[in-house]
Amino acid sequence: MIIDIYTHLFPPRYLERLSRTGSALGGIATRMKGTPQIINLDARFVEMDRHGDYVQVISLPHPVIEEVAPPSETQELARMANDEMAEIAGRHPDRFPAWVATVALNDVDAALEETTRAIGLGARGIQIYTNVAGRPLDLPEFRPLFEIMADHDLPIWLHPARTAAMTDYKSEQRSRYEMWWCFGWPYETSVAMARLAFSGVFDRHPTLKIITHHLGGMIPYFDGRLGAGMAYLGSRTNDEDYSSVLSSLKKPHLDYFHMFYADTALFGGTAGLPSGLEFFGTDHITFATDAPFAPIGATLDALKRVELPPTEMDKILHGNAERLLRLSLLD
Repeated sequence: MIIDIYTHLFPPRYLERLSRTGSALGGIATRMKGTPQIINLDARFVEMDRHGDYVQVISLPHPVIEEVAPPSETQELARMANDEMAEIAGRHPDRFPAWVATVALNDVDAALEETTRAIGLGARGIQIYTNVAGRPLDLPEFRPLFEIMADHDLPIWLHPARTAAMTDYKSEQRSRYEMWWCFGWPYETSVAMARLAFSGVFDRHPTLKIITHHLGGMIPYFDGRLGAGMAYLGSRTNDEDYSSVLSSLKKPHLDYFHMFYADTALFGGTAGLPSGLEFFGTDHITFATDAPFAPIGATLDALKRVELPPTEMDKILHGNAERLLRLSLLD
């Protein structure tokens, strides 16, 4: 059994409604033309059948709805997406045993209501982004969301969000060569994780489950800088006092980063997997491909090259997902 915990799907009615929201689809419209599986279920099932006993957990792709519509409209979009996701998963439980709800955090109270409603419809967690229209997730106003997910004992899928408008150099107006995506998204993930950890989210909610996309961004590869390097937090900053940040935490700061979960969606890359596996451990790694935007077979092949014991491989391929989502697919 293989559970692909992070795949993307556009529900058709939601997509049609989104398409009427000005230029909401942006550059993804071009990408979609070459990726029929994002909409066409028959094409999607053909690809899924190539990989044997393989199922998907589905979530929305970009765009981030907080960035394309006002609060009143984003709440409507989130409800529409969740209703339709529930319908699709309900029609194809053998393909999609779980789905991830969408919430719009530009109205936190409404997002909390929609979280509870969507979980009532069958959602096995929610997807949020690494920033809320440019605002960090560790702001106090977003704390109730982490509290409610800890109470529900269901995971948060953390997806990076960054566009070409976030320039790489002061002298330029836009990020070039799609570096905002290639390197910007892992950076976004890493910063969001650090901000949440340093703000004490796991001290407040020790059982909180956050699944980070793309194997935790940069975190596994910079554990030295993050661990020993950040032990001197504040020594490089003159205009803000960070002296009490680490001492206010209940654990050594690096320990909190091991509390995140991470997926294997690296576009089939092999060099990063050993680092991610060593850092997070097989109990905190879930199999994911980012399908249909990334290859399923190449991701499986990359994981097989690591040569894990069968029991550890089973955790990654399905066991951890079943535990996190409270599924029993092998019964």
